[in-house]
Amino acid sequence: MLNRLLLLLLLLLPTQAQEPRVFVTARDTGQRLTEIEPPDWQIMLQPEERQNVVFVDPTRKFQFIEGIGGALTDASAETFAKLPGDKQKELITAYFDPEKGIGYSLARTHINSCDFSSSSYAYVQEGDGELKTFSVEPDRKFRIPFILRALKANPQLKIFASPWSPPAFMKTNNHMLRGGKLKSEFAASWANYYVRFIQEYRKAGIPIWGLTVQNEPMAVQTWESCIYTAIEELEFVRDHLGPTLEKAGMADLKLMIWDHNRAMAYMRGATVFQDPEARRYVWGLAYHWYDGDQFENLSTLRDAYPSKALLFSEGCAYPFSWDTINDWKWGETYGHSLINDFNHWCRGWTDWNVLLDEVGGPNHVANYCFAPIHADTRKGTLTRMNSYYYIGHFSKFVRPEARRIACTSMRLEIESTAFVNADNSVVTVLMNRTDKPVELFLWTEFWSQIPAFVLGPKGLPKGGRALPLSLPAHSIVTVIW
Repeated sequence: MLNRLLLLLLLLLPTQAQEPRVFVTARDTGQRLTEIEPPDWQIMLQPEERQNVVFVDPTRKFQFIEGIGGALTDASAETFAKLPGDKQKELITAYFDPEKGIGYSLARTHINSCDFSSSSYAYVQEGDGELKTFSVEPDRKFRIPFILRALKANPQLKIFASPWSPPAFMKTNNHMLRGGKLKSEFAASWANYYVRFIQEYRKAGIPIWGLTVQNEPMAVQTWESCIYTAIEELEFVRDHLGPTLEKAGMADLKLMIWDHNRAMAYMRGATVFQDPEARRYVWGLAYHWYDGDQFENLSTLRDAYPSKALLFSEGCAYPFSWDTINDWKWGETYGHSLINDFNHWCRGWTDWNVLLDEVGGPNHVANYCFAPIHADTRKGTLTRMNSYYYIGHFSKFVRPEARRIACTSMRLEIESTAFVNADNSVVTVLMNRTDKPVELFLWTEFWSQIPAFVLGPKGLPKGGRALPLSLPAHSIVTVIW
């Protein structure tokens, strides 16, 4: 009788708990971001210790979210250009339309070539340290038109850029590939190179929101790469790149260091952030996922330097094969990273290539990988991987300026995170990577909206409003209300 009375009272109260919408993607089903009939809210008193409950508290807010998206590379752009017009439109809608697609709001691109280019190139002629021959002409055939199509679909798209390598003559190995370091005599010229890139892209109609100093600065790769120690990166930012951007009126750009794996995020971040001159130029630290799940390193860095942002700048599945393209582990890898990165203070999340072709390229060193969408340019068709839908469970619903909110799970097998958007809608994402379906309650409290006689002796609610949910085996579910 008491439960019925409480239910009646709470249902009559004005609350944020509007009718929920529930979206599901599950293995061994046809559900792919499929909206299902939502269950009804229920009153749930103190949960039992062995129940499956995920708690969401919208009153406890954490970091703002900049956006979620992927990389607009030469490979993606060239593949896009080979598609028929209707498939080009389908791809742009799939990624950048928040209603018909998954609403990407953040993107990465590259300065000079990267491995996912058909050839290696720079924007200046050999030996031109004064940048008199600077031109982004190599990007005008495919990449700039592709980015402009994305911006037309979402004019608020935030784009950041990363260099893989300076021009060969600026490096100690005199080659854009296979590592090498920036020669000290070209540090000022290389800093000006970033400015020229931003200026030329702006002229082309592409605003640049942010920069990373160097992609993967500890990896000697067979493709474009350049090595910086932590001190070398600090000195380049402090003495050259930071002042050069400031002098050019670009101090508002979001400058990020590291741009490599989570494993060394604390060491690389702390080295720069503890320097008073260098840190004033740096917005935050970017990172990748290729060396493990050391999510705690992110929280430790944020706890030590709470004014600095964290942003996931690259991750992809590999090697490419049509034989494994439908393996469910790919999507779950994305879901696991997204949930845990956001729960450890990440402010933005960027996948690698948004589109690749039928061999996982083009890539000028045969480093073929997966993308959430693949095109068969011979047939003019598109194939969505399950990773596309897993990313969409976040990007479609968690909009820029959202804030992460408190979300905890009573069971380790249920991974979860939650957000409140600027319009006060609450988004919760739950993932079940086990082989069995899981029944649970999504439990939330409305602290200020429950009448005093319903409260416990210390003014805390005796219960909350809960949503009964069933998570299929190997599924991801987004609930929004």
